[in-house]
Amino acid sequence: MNRFLAYQFIVLSVWFGGFTQGSWADGLGVDKIYHPYVQPLEKEIELRFITADPEGESKSVQQYLLAYGQSINDRWFAEIYVVAEKLGGGQIELAAYELEAKWQLTEQGEYSADFALLFELEQRQDIDIWEFATALIVEKEWGRWSGTANAFVISEWGDDIDNELETKLNLQARYRYSASLEPALELYMSQDTKGIGPAFLGQLHLAGRQQIKWEAGLIMGLDAKTPDATLRLLMEYEF
Repeated sequence: MNRFLAYQFIVLSVWFGGFTQGSWADGLGVDKIYHPYVQPLEKEIELRFITADPEGESKSVQQYLLAYGQSINDRWFAEIYVVAEKLGGGQIELAAYELEAKWQLTEQGEYSADFALLFELEQRQDIDIWEFATALIVEKEWGRWSGTANAFVISEWGDDIDNELETKLNLQARYRYSASLEPALELYMSQDTKGIGPAFLGQLHLAGRQQIKWEAGLIMGLDAKTPDATLRLLMEYEF
């Protein structure tokens, strides 16, 4: 990839986010912000929790994701997810399975920004709905600041959904205060979500290659369709 192509990727991601707001993806729009890097020999167990209360207790949504992932080489990372949900006052139920692969396109620091592509395939449980998503991941550093963009194109199909093509954009500005604490500001834009709010990230190093990474974010809705507040929590054990 030459420098011109790298700059084109940046322009594409900005254009993508600014001019496609009429077709943002539906569902819980607040989620993990992906970074473009793959570490060789890395293995991880990930637990994610997201909760929102769009229209009171009867409409509350809780989502739980449990995953195992590992790097295939120094460019590819693969992960498999089990997704559970709790709707309203109901029970936690298995909702979906998901396969994910990240392809790091450039070496860190090779260009003015770092790039990767993300591929996701999800099958809903008990209903005939499939989803395939591709995301361009862009990250750029300014001193102790990092800016990250995840620009998604999403295709949904199946007997229980109208086939459609949608997009969404997730942005994060992060200040690398220390390894254990990195405050951030996140912006999410999708069909049913336009929200902004603070997040905090950190990592705790253990013996050898082992470490625990954590994230917590509270996203406030910017329009009537978005829940007033969405809480997201993440913990990864890397080994």
